[in-house]
Amino acid sequence: MGNFEIKDSYKSIASEARGLFKDNGSRFIAHAYPVETEEEVKEIVAALKKEYYDARHHVYAYRLGHLGEKFRANDDGEPSGSSGRPVLGQIDSNSLSDILVVVVRYFGGIKLGIPGLIRAYKTSTADALANAQIIEKIACKLFRISFGYMNMNDVMKVMKDMGLEQKNQKFDMECSIDTSVRLSQVDTFLERMGDVEGCSIDEL
Repeated sequence: MGNFEIKDSYKSIASEARGLFKDNGSRFIAHAYPVETEEEVKEIVAALKKEYYDARHHVYAYRLGHLGEKFRANDDGEPSGSSGRPVLGQIDSNSLSDILVVVVRYFGGIKLGIPGLIRAYKTSTADALANAQIIEKIACKLFRISFGYMNMNDVMKVMKDMGLEQKNQKFDMECSIDTSVRLSQVDTFLERMGDVEGCSIDEL
C-alpha cells in the first residue's frame, strides 16, 4: 500500500473574493483569485494596475502548486516586509495554494508606520479570504493509454475499478483514451495498466 505519504489534495478558493480595511483615510482593497500559473498572476496584476491606475500601491502575494512550492511576495514600493509578507502569511495560515491576493492601497495622507501597514495588509487579506469559498483540489497527472481494440475490455475494467474519467477517446483498430489520475493512485494505475497486454502509457 505504501502510498499514504503522497499528499495530493490541497485547499484553494473557488472564485474571486474581496476584502476591505480602512485606517486613517487609507483604503486597502484586497482581491483574492484562484490561479494556477505565474502567467495568470502577471495578467491579473497588470489588469488591476490598469483598473486602479490612481492607487498608490498594488501589493501582492501568491502560492502555486499542490505542495505550494512556487510563491512570491511583492511589496510594490511599500517598506520591505510590511506588506507582501503579511499577505502571504494569511495565505499560509489558511493553508491555501493556487491563489493570488492583490491588495490595492489608496493613501489617505497619514503614514501608518510599519506596524500599521502590517496590520492593514494582514486584515484586508484576511477579510478577502473569509469571504472566499474554500475548495479542495486534487493534484493529478494526465496520461494517454494506447491499446489494441482486442484489449479494450481489460483497459475499461481498470478504468472502472479505479473510477477514472475518460477523455478524448479514439476507438479504431488502435485505440487511445486520455485520463487524469490523482497522484496517490499513479503507481497503482501504472501497475494495473502495465498488466494489460499490448497497452502503452504516455504521460501528457
